Amino acid sequence: MSRRTGRIPLAGLLLAALLAVMGTACSGSERSAAPDCPDDAPTCPASASPAPPSAAPSPPAQPTATAGPSGASATPAARAACPSPSACGFPDARTTGPRIALKPSKTGDMTVRTDGMVLRGQDITGSLDIYANDVTVIDTRITSANWWGINLRPGYHGLRVLHSTITAVPGKGPDNGGVDYAVSNMGVSSIEVGWCDISVFGDALSMGQGDLHDNYVHDIAPFVNQGGEWQHTNAVISGGGNTGHLIIRHNTLLNPTGLEQGASGSIGLFADSGAVRNVTVDRNWIAGGAYALYAGGTGATGIKVTDNVFSTQYHPASGGYSVVAHWNAGGAGNVWRNNRMSDGRPVRPEPSS
Repeated sequence: MSRRTGRIPLAGLLLAALLAVMGTACSGSERSAAPDCPDDAPTCPASASPAPPSAAPSPPAQPTATAGPSGASATPAARAACPSPSACGFPDARTTGPRIALKPSKTGDMTVRTDGMVLRGQDITGSLDIYANDVTVIDTRITSANWWGINLRPGYHGLRVLHSTITAVPGKGPDNGGVDYAVSNMGVSSIEVGWCDISVFGDALSMGQGDLHDNYVHDIAPFVNQGGEWQHTNAVISGGGNTGHLIIRHNTLLNPTGLEQGASGSIGLFADSGAVRNVTVDRNWIAGGAYALYAGGTGATGIKVTDNVFSTQYHPASGGYSVVAHWNAGGAGNVWRNNRMSDGRPVRPEPSS
């Protein structure tokens, strides 16, 4: 959970496929109480949702163009424009968060020490600090004024956070009024975060290894931290030196923070604790930050960036400066394929300098 410092890199990007619209059963603003959902069920048994987006075949490769400083490509659009996340099958408020009615639970900040605990159906005012294995948080809302919403401590494993809302009250957190991490994985084992609605936290999803899928990260709240500087913000952040695989698949990742207010990335893969390796960034809607994607830099290996849509909703180049920085094109196992702008332009990164 490292702090972010300013970063100035290069840019570019490439092309993706339109995604199947997510099933609406047990989700969305129309969702109602679903007592037939088991405590640890990621989806409702009665759902007749279509196959998940991960089952869809990848489209054929399209011609690419090198992006200039603005991220724009001289190649004509090879794909239809994608006007918004929901219109193109990406997660939003309707498809994330609790699927059932919640019971208010003003527990304050909680320390969890029971292996296998399942927290379900609660509207918690407080945070979860987890010193236990195989804990599941599902169909729950957490409103935190702590450094984190949910934090897994080193030496523990098996955390799953599903169909939940994790947020905070801007100006009420401990970091000079700010809050830092919605879900933090301090350990070396993978955790799962899926179908969650996440907002406010400066570095919303913070981990070196994990399975982050079908989440809606939005409305990150900028703040001046205790060091007297604007906190650098990211929808997903990883500090490198990871021992496992970080999968970032089919999420909507929005970082609307202004450049003058500490914007870093929508996805920030930084070599703060060691080389960045084994990260999959696949079929996401990505928008905002100084650069929409910080891609690991020198020494990064096993970085696969495929079929993503980089949105122009905040900046013409997706990020304030451009699409991607620190892409190590020559790194072993690094792949950049079928990524595009939301207006249809295929893009790939410039060579690193």
